[in-house]
Amino acid sequence: MVIIEVSLLSGFVVTSRSRTLLENRNIVKKIEVKANVVYIYLEKLNDESQTFILQLEQVIQVKNLKPASIKIYDYYQPGGLQISYSSGVGS
Repeated sequence: MVIIEVSLLSGFVVTSRSRTLLENRNIVKKIEVKANVVYIYLEKLNDESQTFILQLEQVIQVKNLKPASIKIYDYYQPGGLQISYSSGVGS
């Protein structure tokens, strides 16, 4: 099993429509949202390219946003191969 861990920007939440769209994909086993982090559990990855889109809604205006991060790792070996990415919202 593979986990995509998405840290949300401060003041943002994942829309319910976005969750529904992700949950309806065959590769997605489940989705959890805990303390401004979205966990997307995948059955497995292969060499086929995958695109995941999270629609976010800003619920609180926050100045000087810090970059959010995305991590991808194996559930059974979290200390093994990890892919990380950071991004922010332009002004």
